[in-house]
Amino acid sequence: MKVLLVYPQYPDSFWSFKHALRFISKKAAVPPLGLITVSAMLPATWQKKLVDMNVSKLKTSDIEWADLVFISAMYIQKESVDYVIRECKKSGARMVAGGPLFTQEYQNYPQIDYFVLNEAEITLPLFLKDIENGKTPENVYKTDEFADITQSPVPDFHLLSMKDYVFMDVQVSRGCPYSCEFCEITTLLGHKVRMKSTRQVLNELEALYKLNWRGSVSIVDDNFIGNKQQIKLDLLPGLIQWMNLHKHPFVFSSQTSINLADDDELLSMMTDAGFGSTFIGIETPSAASLNECNKVQNKNRDMLHSVLKIQRAGMLVSGGFIVGFDSDSPAVFQQQIDFIQQSGIVSAMVGLLNAPKNTRLYDRLGKENRLVLESSGNNTDFTMNFVPRMNVQELITGYKKIIHDIYTTRPYYKRVRKLLVNYKRRDKKTASISYANMKALIRSFLVIGILKRGRSDFWKFMIWTLFIKPGSMADAIEYSIYGYHYRTVYGLR
Repeated sequence: MKVLLVYPQYPDSFWSFKHALRFISKKAAVPPLGLITVSAMLPATWQKKLVDMNVSKLKTSDIEWADLVFISAMYIQKESVDYVIRECKKSGARMVAGGPLFTQEYQNYPQIDYFVLNEAEITLPLFLKDIENGKTPENVYKTDEFADITQSPVPDFHLLSMKDYVFMDVQVSRGCPYSCEFCEITTLLGHKVRMKSTRQVLNELEALYKLNWRGSVSIVDDNFIGNKQQIKLDLLPGLIQWMNLHKHPFVFSSQTSINLADDDELLSMMTDAGFGSTFIGIETPSAASLNECNKVQNKNRDMLHSVLKIQRAGMLVSGGFIVGFDSDSPAVFQQQIDFIQQSGIVSAMVGLLNAPKNTRLYDRLGKENRLVLESSGNNTDFTMNFVPRMNVQELITGYKKIIHDIYTTRPYYKRVRKLLVNYKRRDKKTASISYANMKALIRSFLVIGILKRGRSDFWKFMIWTLFIKPGSMADAIEYSIYGYHYRTVYGLR
């Protein structure tokens, strides 16, 4: 078999970093980890070719070369998925589809020949067995079971054009112990946190190391500390030893719940292992809205203090925020602005609430006859897929005020200064300005410091950093570029 693995293109969004990538000569932030993991499960005798459409164009010759075209996608990639399907149909190519989008909406894609849904460790072998036995494959392979991910292989990292990415990705666990009303993770992956063995994780890092990757590695788990006991007793000690042995070639980022701040030992171990940042779902400073969405891990705590503690331990914090809960009052907009500015969370992804399929929120709103659209999968595109309790115009106006008041240049650079004062860097090596940083610095001076509105705020920030926090100049450059991307995405001047 000749297999073409296709990853559709992301639209311009908060997390695409499209407008930041050109400063550092990269084409995409992250690689298609799911697709290269599936690739590693295919027979070794099969020929494989990867086209990540965020990095390179999909050519007709690639499609015509293939016996099967594998497609994996998320909701936000729907438009590009439609393009891929059209191109495959033109060439008469047989398509195999999986991943979050198709697992939840496979009925909407009758053009696809075969669906391998849910977790591929379970369903892909069934598909491959039918092919091996000369049997015509089923149209749909799916399961209600959850996979034993200790059987998951090292992804085919070698298929990637690694120079085109900012991060490499590694998955340690699947599942989440919490049950937030708006989140589909537990439906897709379960409440029980299933972990790879420490040996598996180190093998994946070793594979990246041997391919000469150095720098940023993203742990893509929905909650890295979902199983704190195994993380602390097994994974982190092994990771610390491996990183010391290899002279700290990677800097890790992760997603965690805010109760990370409650465990001093865990914080220390993570920073010792090379974790430099974490994304946390803050959602809202409103106690009523936290209660409504069952965000139990955020309740009854001083979240500002928790964020500050993580920053001072040596990890940067980015955060997710939501407006549009039924419990939200008009006061929530200024509350969100104040929290974000005071926290020093520079990358604050603020979105309007949406109800993904297979969530308790979706089910509740359906019973209340409030669902009106399909979710776009992009919670920063000013759309909602249900009728909110608050007046829609008031909600949209308030949301736009948040975006304006945290991402226009003056408040944005004020927030970055807040972070640089709070943040206590642990990894001294990453504070130096590399050749790539120097190129980014020159381009930022030209584009942000000369050509764009708000340049006076940029220069004031650079001068402040030079004299007050000179060791944080690399961070200052990075966050200036992020700010440019965010302002461009949101249409701010």
